[in-house]
Amino acid sequence: MAMRTVNFANSKGRDAVVASEGVRRTLKVRWLDPKGRQVQNARLLRGTLERDYEQLMKRCGDPAGFAKALVDGDPEVDLETYGTILGETSRVYVDVDRKIVHAVQEFEIVHNADGSIKERRARVVLPPNVAAETPLKWSGKLVKKADVYRKFVFVGKQQIVHINGLTYDFLYAMAKELEQKESLLLVGAGPKSNQPLIFQRGATPFRGFLEGRTRGDRYCLLLHLSNLELKSPAPAAVPSGNDPQAASDAGAQ
Repeated sequence: MAMRTVNFANSKGRDAVVASEGVRRTLKVRWLDPKGRQVQNARLLRGTLERDYEQLMKRCGDPAGFAKALVDGDPEVDLETYGTILGETSRVYVDVDRKIVHAVQEFEIVHNADGSIKERRARVVLPPNVAAETPLKWSGKLVKKADVYRKFVFVGKQQIVHINGLTYDFLYAMAKELEQKESLLLVGAGPKSNQPLIFQRGATPFRGFLEGRTRGDRYCLLLHLSNLELKSPAPAAVPSGNDPQAASDAGAQ
């Protein structure tokens, strides 16, 4: 797994370029068939656009014609391609006529706590900012572990690792300081540490929360990533006592 570089600063304002990597799972699982042979996942072709429901409805004209076509044969199945094992694939976008489009404008949709749409805006492709000349500063904003897990949804994590002996001492001290405070450090980009973290061009922006653990001369620095905040929806309006329908409903209960 390829490592990324991250420019970090500690609580004393000293910075160093270190590395980050995805957290690996230590548990390895092997799937075997009833005869003990190794099996693996495979992606199969379910069907083509020409044989999906909408295209077949256009061809048959109405549900009755579609039902008759299903009874008479299998128009939704292409025996030449159905069940083909897929290899490397690329994502493409299609329009309402199922034609491939080459100029796509993406939008971001921000939702309220109740699920309604708050804002719809054109997606801006931002450059990465975690390995810039300006380091990710020690914001000093600490959140107790017991609180942060009730306020944010963590969707991923990166492990911060040293690349030489000097950066080992640098990161070990950071992990020890956070462990003693039993808190996670809010990590952000920019001069005020209030900008989201972007690891590669066009990637999803994240808030970062740095957690430190130590055991003897070993350390673990985890950068938890979140782009979802837990918020309670506004309480439902209580019907007034003068509402006859509300009174009737209350009496029925």
